[in-house]
Amino acid sequence: MSVRLLALLAVILAFGALTVLALMEAGYFGIFLRQFENYAGMQVLTDLVIVCGLGILWMLHDAKTSGVTPWPFVAITLAAGAFGLLFYLVARELKSRAA
Repeated sequence: MSVRLLALLAVILAFGALTVLALMEAGYFGIFLRQFENYAGMQVLTDLVIVCGLGILWMLHDAKTSGVTPWPFVAITLAAGAFGLLFYLVARELKSRAA
């Protein structure tokens, strides 16, 4: 297993643990609603939307050369943010190792 794949899996596990804690504390919609309580939260939410949007555009472009179907990861990104991008990177790494 490559260092890159191990690093991606470690990030997914750590971010997943943080996400579970946040969901337990605030709930799925509560995570978003809290971002509207002040301008700092709105800035972070807007940043997330911009980054995930750019990530989706990159996935769609990159999928043409990597051979990974991007649509499941686009859906995950729209529903769960960075998880979609992280899982796409894992799929891309596994696909390149298999080739």
